Amino acid sequence: MKILRRITALAALALLASCGGGSSNEDPSFVCSVSSDKAWLREEMFDFYFWSGRSPDPSPETYADVNEYLNALRFQGDADEPYDRFSYIESAAAFSQFFEEGKTLGYGVAFNGQERTLPLRIRYIEPNSPAAAAGLLRGDTIVSANGTAAAQLVSSGDFSVLSAANEGDKLTLVVDSGSGARTVEVTAATFSLKPVTATTVFTLPNGKKAGYLSLKDFITQAEGPLSDAIAQIRAQGATELILDLRYNGGGRVSTATHLASLVTGATQAGKLFTSLVFNPKQQRYNTTYRLSSQPGTAFPRVVVLTGSRTCSASEMVANGLKPYADVVTIGGTSCGKPVGFSPQKHCDKVYSLVNFESLNANGQGKYYSGLPLTCTVKEDFTRALGDASETLTAAALSYLQNGSCPVQPSSVPSRVLRSTERPVVEPGQRSGMFAD
Repeated sequence: MKILRRITALAALALLASCGGGSSNEDPSFVCSVSSDKAWLREEMFDFYFWSGRSPDPSPETYADVNEYLNALRFQGDADEPYDRFSYIESAAAFSQFFEEGKTLGYGVAFNGQERTLPLRIRYIEPNSPAAAAGLLRGDTIVSANGTAAAQLVSSGDFSVLSAANEGDKLTLVVDSGSGARTVEVTAATFSLKPVTATTVFTLPNGKKAGYLSLKDFITQAEGPLSDAIAQIRAQGATELILDLRYNGGGRVSTATHLASLVTGATQAGKLFTSLVFNPKQQRYNTTYRLSSQPGTAFPRVVVLTGSRTCSASEMVANGLKPYADVVTIGGTSCGKPVGFSPQKHCDKVYSLVNFESLNANGQGKYYSGLPLTCTVKEDFTRALGDASETLTAAALSYLQNGSCPVQPSSVPSRVLRSTERPVVEPGQRSGMFAD
């Protein structure tokens, strides 16, 4: 029995012990097993997968586990849409901890691993994390991690040593902040996320003021701080807005709608922010999210700082604001994820399988190659986020003053090491757009 659960999936997640094809909630004799997991996944993909009917449908018997079987069932891409690299499975405990409790397990330190370049730098520190308590800072150069040289980590593309599996795991880093190498030991712990990480107001040479806000995660715990930050930015007289979403992998559609509503104020209340469109068999689940009335007038122009980690709900914000504001994108190409999930819990796992695509009020979406960039600016991973001299922030301020992209200084290219076929997975980086 398929349960009515698509749009309220997150709110009801704890109740969905299993969905579709028979479950432990419906049948006391149901037993979770590898074979039953694979059978459930096949039915779920057939019914609700966005590319159902366009993706492979092999029998499950020859696949060792449900993750291997998911890879076999993925949409392989065609002339219109690329291979599905987004659907994934994780433990129900980890999902609930992050998206419901606003917490995560780890060291709280992130690196520029996707770039596959040296030097390997710390690009982000979670404010409440063990890494922050240990004094690590954005811009620190990593010499080695648990005895593995940075060059070896980059060349292999395997950064698993930087991810913690359990509380109490140890990460020993040799770092250089510019005054010589030092050794720092970090112990993994569960800590509370702080989604809004930096807020400030800059005065431009022309006298106008620009508010800056950095947002890391679209979780409900971000909504109060977002409201406070935008109110403070407006109170200080800012008429321009810089949204730093460069490290934001997405999250709840409702939180993305809340941010967009704060940007548009009372001006566009009730208007369409985004439409979620399901596969042809499930059009009854199509839904819309509308802008709510928030204090203040709309920001007529919004600069969004982007990069390869700007994904899903963060891309949705930029795309959804386009009908209502002049959206300027500065930085690197975003990840290209105009699709999202209605996560489903089955046994002890949560399945985030692509269920829908997102379209703005003008019907625009399908940005699989990333959002169009106004100015391409290379990040250098050094100065603090929100610092006026930080590369992307400085480019945004220059654009707001002059209306043109800054000229990038010539420099010696970073050493690029050849990648293997293995995808680069950085610790602490999530990619999601969840209907809730």
